[in-house]
Amino acid sequence: MSTLMRAPRACGSWYWDLENVTSPGLESALIVTGKMTEVLRRFDLLTPVMLEYGWYMHGLGTVGVISRLILNAPIDDPSIPGRVLGSRPSAFPEAQVNHFDVIGSGKWFDAAGKSRKDQLVEISVSPDDLGMSATLSVHHDIWKWFDFTGRPHPEVYNRNAPRLAEALRELNSVLGVELEPGEPTYYGTPMESGIVTPDPDENGMGLDVTDLM
Repeated sequence: MSTLMRAPRACGSWYWDLENVTSPGLESALIVTGKMTEVLRRFDLLTPVMLEYGWYMHGLGTVGVISRLILNAPIDDPSIPGRVLGSRPSAFPEAQVNHFDVIGSGKWFDAAGKSRKDQLVEISVSPDDLGMSATLSVHHDIWKWFDFTGRPHPEVYNRNAPRLAEALRELNSVLGVELEPGEPTYYGTPMESGIVTPDPDENGMGLDVTDLM
């Protein structure tokens, strides 16, 4: 397997409620985003190249504009908040950022142990005044015991899933709060340390989910 199939919905997602551990606001959200990215970088899961963020206005909701900022400095660098605000759409001078998404690639290993790169994990941080939150999600089958066709692929799983589990535990420590697994989808059910392995059928196979891909 040299290329990855990507599910249209997450195989697993994890949520951190940061309301009681971090002050809301743009600068705090960027610090949290930087901390999360650094953890994922240490596990070779995410090397950031770009920030993507949407804009909203109080009382009106989203303004329908998404901005992108190429990163030539760490996300928590003091220059980043000014650059973000400098990209505010001129038609909405009071608009505020409603989330930060990090765009970048990570390293995964195929069945032969060869390393490859793809956009593996997605993190999103909301600076909401009512309480900051963060989410991490994955859309590939390398974190699952069964691939998307239902075939077991233990070599792939054992080379990739443990790094995700370690990263999730490290994020709990860095963020100062325990994660909450997201909702199950057709493509997987998250748990605290990764993605649940369902019981196989009588042939040792899992569910083939490629019909909706």
